[in-house]
Amino acid sequence: FMLSRKLCKKKFQTLVVSPRSYFVFTPLLSGTAVGTLEFRNVLEPVRNRRYPNLHFMQAWADDVDFSTKTLRLEESFAENMTQGKILMDEVNLEHTVPEKMLANLRRKKKIWNVKYDKLVVAVGCYSNTFGTKGVREHAYFLKNISDARKIRNRVLQCFETAALPSTNEEMKRRLLHFAIVGGGPTGMEFSAELSDFIRDDVTRLYPNLQKFVRMGVYDVAPKVLSMFDENLGKYAMETFKRQNIEIKTGYHVEELRLGLPKCSDGSEICFSDAGGCYTLVTKEDGEMGVGMVVWSTGNMMNPFIKKALGKVHGFPSASALLDTSGKDLSPESEDWVIKRHLKTGALIVDGHLRVQLQTKVHGSTSDLKEPTATAIIKDVFAIGDNAIVQNANLPATAQTANQEAAWLAKHLNKNDIENHTFTFQNMGIMAYLGDSRSVLQTGGGRMSRRISGRLAWLVWRGAYLTKSVSVRNKILIPIYWFVNWAFGRDISRF
Repeated sequence: FMLSRKLCKKKFQTLVVSPRSYFVFTPLLSGTAVGTLEFRNVLEPVRNRRYPNLHFMQAWADDVDFSTKTLRLEESFAENMTQGKILMDEVNLEHTVPEKMLANLRRKKKIWNVKYDKLVVAVGCYSNTFGTKGVREHAYFLKNISDARKIRNRVLQCFETAALPSTNEEMKRRLLHFAIVGGGPTGMEFSAELSDFIRDDVTRLYPNLQKFVRMGVYDVAPKVLSMFDENLGKYAMETFKRQNIEIKTGYHVEELRLGLPKCSDGSEICFSDAGGCYTLVTKEDGEMGVGMVVWSTGNMMNPFIKKALGKVHGFPSASALLDTSGKDLSPESEDWVIKRHLKTGALIVDGHLRVQLQTKVHGSTSDLKEPTATAIIKDVFAIGDNAIVQNANLPATAQTANQEAAWLAKHLNKNDIENHTFTFQNMGIMAYLGDSRSVLQTGGGRMSRRISGRLAWLVWRGAYLTKSVSVRNKILIPIYWFVNWAFGRDISRF
């Protein structure tokens, strides 16, 4: 988004291709899931009258041909695009839609080609489910605005169902048990926002339900916020403990399914109305009833990276810098693949953020063999979570993507990419912990500073308010913060 806004309109005709017509300011997305902010406070539309030369196509990128500089696009139907829906789309269609209707749906999707001079891949990532049974189908993610809306409706549904006189106490405990899987900044910040909602609003709106509420953060790692200093991590755990949020590190989630836990004899616990509860199964505690599981673990590559860029149709001779290491070979006769990180599958880019190719290595030990040749595509770039800069250990954060976009736009405008390499400036990391408290760690090495408590919270709010893109949202965000502080959060379901 930032790249499209910063490119010189006199030098470039910018086309943004995306299944959604807006940019999400993800650092404040957790607040929208519980009503601290409204959804439009974290949205920026791609189309804007201030940028009439910026063009947009709402579509999925289906394939790329580097040799002909062609991008194949497919019409996007993104009305309710949550991560779970995207990942399960094909499975759901195959199992729930009749064959004739399925064929008609697929035929209705239009496909067309677009030529490009320069291509920037910035599709981001999804939360990694690690193949855990039932997570794709039943967990709630927090990557998009539709995910936040889904979480908000579910939280309110749990409280409204628990408030009914027909709901017994045991069911209330299950409905109001909220589990967050992932002890990184996103999981911790959502836990903090939900805790604020419960403390500030539930105690007044649902006074009889507060005693049934239970929250837990589950992580397979030995500690939460592992990227922070150890003392800040301990402060975070102590802060959560004071807010009655359980921190369960070293826990392994094995399954998530719809329905209630089973008795010791294997039969399900019977209630007249299950209320849409879920069963979370961990290796350490076994089965437990929960009202909602928010899944916020490591990154998983976008399907575009895994599928569309999974095959190189032809060697782009006109735009590639070939390195054969002195070997005599014909690049057009070789099988080429995009250079990727072996563990994550992310695109490995050079210091100029350019995508790299390598010859395909065959055999059972292909991961251990060196390719016979490599190449750099001069006009294809990758930034953000879906890319890793070679020989650099950069954090997969919005800060990194933001700096990469700004650097790339600056040097594309100057046409001096070859003369400069990208350098990351660590501006620090922050996380909100609830009750107007945060942790902040700036820089690294001897100049590193660590701040916690209310001062860090003020810095956290000020920094993200400053970073919000438009003047409109810079005005609306503090207004909504004040309105919700003065009058409480809006708990309408829509």
